[in-house]
Amino acid sequence: MAEFELLVKSNMKRAYYAALGFLGSHDSAMELSQEAFIRAYRNFKNFDNTKKFFTWYYKILRNLCFNYIRDNKKKVSISFLESADYTNDEDDPVYAIEKNEENKTIEAALMQLSFEEREIIILKEFEDCSYKEIADTLDIPIGTVMSRLYYARKKLGQKLGKVLS
Repeated sequence: MAEFELLVKSNMKRAYYAALGFLGSHDSAMELSQEAFIRAYRNFKNFDNTKKFFTWYYKILRNLCFNYIRDNKKKVSISFLESADYTNDEDDPVYAIEKNEENKTIEAALMQLSFEEREIIILKEFEDCSYKEIADTLDIPIGTVMSRLYYARKKLGQKLGKVLS
């Protein structure tokens, strides 16, 4: 299936970072994003070509991540913000240290959020999904997306405020 192979190649990185955002563990994110692609391949005949592949695939990945978190109840922290693109100042050691500390602070605050809160922030802020894409992905109305995002951001801000105080 050449079509599926192209879809995997174009969505592999995005899938990994989505899983990493949920799980906070490099190894678990690799394993579950690959497992989700295997499940997607097995059920590819059910994929509606009129819809976006990642939206369909994401539901599989989300369920795997949610089950993993429920079953393991342990949080392993690893940098999932390290992929962010920074300016050319990253050659400056002071800048690199500050950025690393900032990432750790944000990660710690994100990992304190519930799965649903973390998910909505990851989809909007890290995956750069539109409200409509998030609504389609999570199968909820756009108004609910906006409401959940508002409260998740507010809670994240509170967590960051406590850490930065």
